[in-house]
Amino acid sequence: MDFELRSAREKLEREQRERMQRAKAKADRERRAKAEAARRRDALEASNRERRLDAARAQEEADQKMEEAMQLGKGISFSHMFEALRYDGPGDKIKLPPSSFKELSDEGALDKGPMYFRLSKVRDQGASQNQETEEATCCGVLEFTAREGSAELPPHVWNNLFHSDTPDVPLIEVRYASLPKGTYAKLKPEGVGFSDLPNHRAVLETALRNHATLSENDVVVVNYGQLQYKLKVLELKPASSVSVLETDVEVDIEGPDSVLDNQENQHVLVPLQTGKVESGLVEEGKFRYYKFSVEETIGEKVASGLANIEVKIEADTSSGDTDIYVSRHPLVFPTQHRHEWSSHEMGSKVLILKPRDATSVGGIYSIGVYGFKGTTKFQLSVAINDVINSQRIGEQASVSSTASGESVVCKNCKRHISARTSVLHEAYCVRHNVACMHDGCGVILRKEEAADHVHCSKCGQAFQQREMEKHMKVFHEPLHCACGVILEKEEMVQHQSSTCTFRLIVCRFCGDTVQAGGQPLDVRDRLRNMCEHESICGSRTAPCDSCGRSVMLKEMDIHAIAVHQKS
Repeated sequence: MDFELRSAREKLEREQRERMQRAKAKADRERRAKAEAARRRDALEASNRERRLDAARAQEEADQKMEEAMQLGKGISFSHMFEALRYDGPGDKIKLPPSSFKELSDEGALDKGPMYFRLSKVRDQGASQNQETEEATCCGVLEFTAREGSAELPPHVWNNLFHSDTPDVPLIEVRYASLPKGTYAKLKPEGVGFSDLPNHRAVLETALRNHATLSENDVVVVNYGQLQYKLKVLELKPASSVSVLETDVEVDIEGPDSVLDNQENQHVLVPLQTGKVESGLVEEGKFRYYKFSVEETIGEKVASGLANIEVKIEADTSSGDTDIYVSRHPLVFPTQHRHEWSSHEMGSKVLILKPRDATSVGGIYSIGVYGFKGTTKFQLSVAINDVINSQRIGEQASVSSTASGESVVCKNCKRHISARTSVLHEAYCVRHNVACMHDGCGVILRKEEAADHVHCSKCGQAFQQREMEKHMKVFHEPLHCACGVILEKEEMVQHQSSTCTFRLIVCRFCGDTVQAGGQPLDVRDRLRNMCEHESICGSRTAPCDSCGRSVMLKEMDIHAIAVHQKS
């Protein structure tokens, strides 16, 4: 009996313990479930709260962009993303699709004058904000002919927007902007040599005629003939981006950071003082340029024949040889086939500058020392020499020679000699001298020098045997002009000074040094000896000083004669 009671009690206690364990496990499961539900509820609430914040931030950014676009465009909101394409053209005017014209027209942008746009490069999410700010620029619009979804950029805008590597699909954001008229601009050449150009400010002004805007940190490319100069925009007023249309801008040009001693790939003019010797070194196929000035008083003396300009170069021919080319501004950098004076003699040489126009002797001259062969050391000097004394000596010598007694002509050298010594002279002359048999030459040479005396088979000029190779290479080797013409040196010099479309001229209307271009389309302009640039530049109108009427610049003289009877 006791055994049964004890068994029942143990069973009851065991069942109670099991029920308590099950109740405790159930309570633990319910507590964990409640904690997990609370955690999920908090996570969901946090996610919803984050989404609401993101939506609020996105809306705030959109409102801020809309407000900025409205402020930037002075009430006109135009902001689109386009694929950037490149096209060849001058200036900073882009091409937009036709749909942009309709949208801008509906916004009333056409009534606000010239349209300007701010372009920024669309960068990856990891790109810094500073880089995004730097890769932005402003521009004008040329036409609305680009295909939908794209914008075509000229080289100026493309290079300023994409400084480094271009992505596979370049995307840009184009936003309408209202820019103030510029009043001040500070630019800095990236290299040396720009300030050597004659009237370089006018050259810069001509380059900026194709631009509608300027932005700080932009690089402006200025072309001068076949040379190219880059200037960085450092400062603008009254804003960091300004309009340069129909406004007077005060331009300040800073000097470059440094001037290198050896300008291998740059055109730099080294100042050369009259009467002083300048030493230098030139490598084969390269130029070293110098400049000197002639005052007007000295120019008048040279033009009257009382003095001459002498350019002298002494070269070390043991390791190479040089050529020398001289030009007068506006031709700043003379070359093998663009110059006014040249000398191709071997070794040291003296070049006398005979003025072609007696009225324009004074001014700035450029000297180009060309390394014809090897690396050559040289000493260059310019002198103004008085020629009155030498002329008097020559006159006295001629008088004394004519005052001599009876003379006869030597049968061998054809010189006039005294009849008293003619027999001895002829015997000596026949034994030691020989006349060149080339047609038109007849020069008398020593017999030991006759073998070294040769004539060019093309032009007939006489040279020493060692000079013939250089003569053939310099004067008779075909030269290629940038306009496509192939000529020899003498013809090329004439071509590039009179008929080449890339020759530099001083425009009679704008006063700038520009490329002449081809023949003008208007026959009347051809009769006035105008080039293509002058024909286009002269088509600009200006008010007449007498009547105030707008007259084309090239018709202003005819207008003054026909209307105002001015001679």
